[in-house]
Amino acid sequence: MILRLCFISLALFISAGMRAQTVVSLQVNGTINPLTSAFIHDGIEKARAEKAECLVILLNTPGGLLKSTRVIVSDILASPVPVVVYVSPEGAHAGSAGVFIALAANVAAMAPGTNIGAAHPVNLDGKTDSVMNEKATNDASAFIRSIAQKRNRNIKWAEEAVRKSVSITATEALSQGVIDRIAVSERQLLQDIHGTTVKISSGNKVLNTKNARVLRIEMSTAQKLLDFISDPSVAYVLMLIGVYGILFELYSPGTIFPGVVGVISLILAFYALHTLPVNYAGLALIIFAIILFLLEIKVVSYGLLGIGGAISLVLGSLMLYKESSSLEFVRVSGSVIITVAIFTTLFFLVIVSFALQAQKLKPVTGAEGMIGEIGQTLSPLLPLGNVQVHGEIWNAEASSGKIGKGEKVRIVSIKNLKLFVEKISD
Repeated sequence: MILRLCFISLALFISAGMRAQTVVSLQVNGTINPLTSAFIHDGIEKARAEKAECLVILLNTPGGLLKSTRVIVSDILASPVPVVVYVSPEGAHAGSAGVFIALAANVAAMAPGTNIGAAHPVNLDGKTDSVMNEKATNDASAFIRSIAQKRNRNIKWAEEAVRKSVSITATEALSQGVIDRIAVSERQLLQDIHGTTVKISSGNKVLNTKNARVLRIEMSTAQKLLDFISDPSVAYVLMLIGVYGILFELYSPGTIFPGVVGVISLILAFYALHTLPVNYAGLALIIFAIILFLLEIKVVSYGLLGIGGAISLVLGSLMLYKESSSLEFVRVSGSVIITVAIFTTLFFLVIVSFALQAQKLKPVTGAEGMIGEIGQTLSPLLPLGNVQVHGEIWNAEASSGKIGKGEKVRIVSIKNLKLFVEKISD
């Protein structure tokens, strides 16, 4: 009986040990947006379902939306599974919103050659947005102080990361109590944190990660697509492609392809813009730019409307996304704006040049298209008679003198379906 109990106890111990040897890992590489927060939430749920020792988030981000960051931090703080944030690979950066996520982790680690800190975007005059939005910055400062206090990290540095945009290396972060570990790889990190006691929502937990099996999860294809189009620059380009595609279809009905591409692009752009903080003044300037370009086609302004459209397009692009906090990293790439502005301006100027050339061409159909054509007299023009032009027989009148039968004549005018012709001299 005692021997049987020993075997049962040993079996339970082994099975418990086997369950403990699972670590769920996911990669966050890019801006923080609603798709990122949903992905991390799914990762936490997966780790809970797998009864994993911890969830490892491999982080490399310049920042993102503060609203999405709050959702991620709330999920991490309330997670029933320990969360380890590892800034990697070498050369990676946990900037802006990434600072909040790293500080909220049960264990924060960085790879050598990485850095952590705020990455504030700047205005056209070079001043940081914290000058313009002090209220939001104060709120973000209180938020990051509460995170650092809960995780026993350097509160002073955390606030400076928000207010002064400080950024430090992995070695400096470790020495200042911002992170817990420096590891050259994820596997080494799991070895180093083995036996560490962390505090989760259900109480204290000792990590058993020395020989853990790493279960990697990735975004689905649909999530990857939505995450890609949620990039501010991609959403911006999709919106312009949608507008151009529909304009092509309106000006050339029946081509179908531009219209289909335009509608799909606009739908995707609307989804992305819904997840991003759009500045409607910037959107209005972009729409105004498109109107000016269209007027350039209809109104001869010698390029003035086109220049105005280019200026409006650039200004609207710069203003398209509003940043409700100095920590938010939401802007269109400058190279994308310049490329789109140049392409759009050249595109409409080319269309204008073709339109002007078309206006200078003489008509080739209708009565006006007959002027200058060559025909042959079927009867003497004394001065009235008949001529043949393009296989058709017309009543004709000699504009001067008499013209014999079989002579070649040139049409000089047409009135009331009667041609006025002149003889072509040999």
